[in-house]
Amino acid sequence: MDCSVTLKSKLPQVKTTIFTRMSALAAQENALNLSQGFPDFDCPPALSKAVQKAMAEGKNQYAPMAGLMSLREKIARKTQELYGAEYHPETEITITAGATQALFTAITAVIRYGDEALIFEPAYDCYAPAVELAGGVCKFVKLKPSDSYKIDWEAVKKLCSKNTRLIIINSPHNPSGSVLGEEDMKKLEKLVEGTDIVILSDEVYEHIVFDGIRHESICRYPNLARRSFVVSSFGKTYHVTGWKTGYVVAPAELMAEFRKVHQYNVFCVNHPMQAAICDFMDNTAHHLELAAFYQTKRDLFVNLLNGSRFEITPSAGTYFQNLNYTAITEEGDVDFAVRLTREHKIASIPLSVFYRDNADYNRLRFCFAKGDETLKKAAEILCRI
Repeated sequence: MDCSVTLKSKLPQVKTTIFTRMSALAAQENALNLSQGFPDFDCPPALSKAVQKAMAEGKNQYAPMAGLMSLREKIARKTQELYGAEYHPETEITITAGATQALFTAITAVIRYGDEALIFEPAYDCYAPAVELAGGVCKFVKLKPSDSYKIDWEAVKKLCSKNTRLIIINSPHNPSGSVLGEEDMKKLEKLVEGTDIVILSDEVYEHIVFDGIRHESICRYPNLARRSFVVSSFGKTYHVTGWKTGYVVAPAELMAEFRKVHQYNVFCVNHPMQAAICDFMDNTAHHLELAAFYQTKRDLFVNLLNGSRFEITPSAGTYFQNLNYTAITEEGDVDFAVRLTREHKIASIPLSVFYRDNADYNRLRFCFAKGDETLKKAAEILCRI
């Protein structure tokens, strides 16, 4: 059937179809898939049993719009214990259908036509489209591997204008694996002082920080927290990315705006998963030991790559490890990633797709949220290249 209606999107063509492409190519080539960021192991058995229990108890209908109160209460307690920040479960915490929905909702809740949003590149692919869909303007701050992806806050200050409405930060950072420190938070605090700028802090990897580094959540800094949305992910924490369940904390005034959007694009989040997570959150050892769990995997992967031709700076956070292949080939990172998948049977993600201008620094991102045998096979392949 021919369609006589032509729709012209206001959004730029999506570049990051490379994620779908690489996973599809990995399946086609029967290659190890270290491209997309999801574990190849299951969640804790107790969590699965808790879902079954919730379903058997009939918790299969709509949950409250903002999420189960019992779950929000546990999030409030956890946030206070970890970061010393108090959020009221009734008015300042909302359960979301994953972190991406939370990010989209926060952005569209505050951005109006002509508002500017500052985005640090390389950046998670959903930030800019949400800003542009809301009629906003993106200003990009380029972070480079030669500077260890550190933020030049003086350069950020020069980009700010009277139209700056939102600054989006992400730490631990996907895809670089870098983390923001206390000094970064102090400089950000100074930057936004006396302004109406809102901060959106993507902290989905908050529990995956290595080498004894402390996660510097926005929640730790009252002057920042009072103007911030903070996004977290149960999927990343509990190895259940397919459940698409996360949450947002924010002061009541911001959360009221957030929920105006949330109630119409999601309304509420799957009930049995919320009930199961609520039960499982009493097991605080899981999130407290998650950094050590993933550091063991990072160290295994990195140590196995010693002697390869890749240049390695161990990831400081997330479950991604970047490899510099400058000593191997002059190919662009997309071409090299495709060739690795086809010829060597291992899939990765080229970092250039995380930059609006496709800046290519000869880096590939590998996910190490995999079983040890998978990581050993991956390292064996990479060491032969």
